[in-house]
Amino acid sequence: MNTLISHGATWAALKQHQQALAQVQMRDLFAQDRQRFEHFSVEACGLFLDYSKNRVTQETLDLLMQMAAEANLKDWIARMFRGEKINNTEQRAVLHVALRNRSNRPILVDGKDVMPEVNAVLAKMRQFCDSVRSGQWRGWTGKSIESVVNIGIGGSDLGPAMVTRALRRYHHPRLKSFFVSNLDSVHLGDTLAQVNPETTLFIIASKTFTTQETLLNAQSARQWLVSQLGDEKAVAKHFVAVSTATDKVSAFGIDTTNMFEFWDWVGGRYSLWSAIGLPCAVIIGMNNFEEMLAGAHDLDKHFETAPFDQNLPVLMGLLQVWYSSFMGASSYAFLPYDYTLKLFPPYLQQLMMESLGKRVTRDGLNIDYATGPVIWGSPGDNGQHAFYQLLHQGTQLIPADVIIALESQYPLPRHQEAVLSNALAQCHVLMKGRTVAETQVELAKKLQGEELRQRIPHSVFPGNQPTNMLVYQKLTPRMLGTLTALYEQSVFVQSVIWGINAFDQWGVELGKQVANSLLPELTGENVGGGYDGSTDGLLKYIRGKK
Repeated sequence: MNTLISHGATWAALKQHQQALAQVQMRDLFAQDRQRFEHFSVEACGLFLDYSKNRVTQETLDLLMQMAAEANLKDWIARMFRGEKINNTEQRAVLHVALRNRSNRPILVDGKDVMPEVNAVLAKMRQFCDSVRSGQWRGWTGKSIESVVNIGIGGSDLGPAMVTRALRRYHHPRLKSFFVSNLDSVHLGDTLAQVNPETTLFIIASKTFTTQETLLNAQSARQWLVSQLGDEKAVAKHFVAVSTATDKVSAFGIDTTNMFEFWDWVGGRYSLWSAIGLPCAVIIGMNNFEEMLAGAHDLDKHFETAPFDQNLPVLMGLLQVWYSSFMGASSYAFLPYDYTLKLFPPYLQQLMMESLGKRVTRDGLNIDYATGPVIWGSPGDNGQHAFYQLLHQGTQLIPADVIIALESQYPLPRHQEAVLSNALAQCHVLMKGRTVAETQVELAKKLQGEELRQRIPHSVFPGNQPTNMLVYQKLTPRMLGTLTALYEQSVFVQSVIWGINAFDQWGVELGKQVANSLLPELTGENVGGGYDGSTDGLLKYIRGKK
């Protein structure tokens, strides 16, 4: 796309349509169409999506579909699945779909089928997982592994941590999992205080084995292990790597037989499905990990083949474009009423904000419309007692996805019914609100006179806050794979509409470069300054306090 999509006729039509809808209340849309729920809901891959509580009409959807056609969305989907180098700024294919390609159909990159290598790594992961889980893998002193510590950051941490937390009911009874990512030594220190060096396995996840946070934590963990066990050779029994940097891995003391490969066509935030998922596979078992891959593959097939008006990622992606670029929503909330998904909002935060936080198109044109919103959220019941006040009576438009399971992984009498009643109630009130007249009738049951008059404005709910509701039976490994892939593909839809590259992250790099130059300033190896008045002043202040 050599011109901005915002300069086209459909974009202009959508802006005009938005103005016509600006004052329309969703409660009125329901009153006008008694079948609105049936008209604006769809089911696929074990997921039911109710998107009827959105500020849209059929005309809105028709225009959004027309915009998708103008952006050549169908062709972009095909190009991704064919292995074309759609990550144009890095000249790379984008093939997280190959990692979970359970059909094993050939997927080519530069004329070479990548599936044999993918399958080989999965087979190697299975062998390793089985040896750890069975107790066959033993540490330096001959004891079986009991604790698995993953050291990574970003995509090498958030995805595996989310999955391992979500699938806790599938954990091996002997094994405990830990995830270390933060440079603050408290994170590593707290973890090491909970594990036994004789029975701990560290997984170091870094493609290049140069990531500052990961390598510093890994080196400190190595020093701790050697000091505890008394021999450098112990490292090979307690450390494995997910990396491609053979020389660096070997120099660290890891047996390269225990190095698990992944490829440059796997982006960090999309790498959960690769060997980056090794800590998940060890804890939940390779069968369950492959079930997760199968669930993602189910969604991929749906995304690739379903008509757009019945296509879950397409519908959800287009709705997010509608709110960000046309309705002025600068943030989007994710509210899982399934406590197993406690880490899903921060996982989505990286997936969406790193993918969609772009200000130029693939072709380098400056964008004149809003792209990626701020992503946030938490488990729903907790959120109700924390930030839902802002959703109900604040001044901002904040669309939300509400995610519910019909069955809990840990069923107790009446709990799940209570969870579901809260989720349904919140979506109802967010949509419908409560008018002045309705509020007066309700409060008049208890109040009267001046007290009633004063209370009314504080008890009115504007409503008209949009929500999608996603429903599934139970969060199994397969369903988690489906749900996670759904959001990956909806991000791709948004990126295609906005004309941006969802698979690079140049905005992350500059801060890393400056941090590397500042480090010797803080350790005393170099005192040069020349950054800016504030940074130079802070450096001087910090050095003076050390």
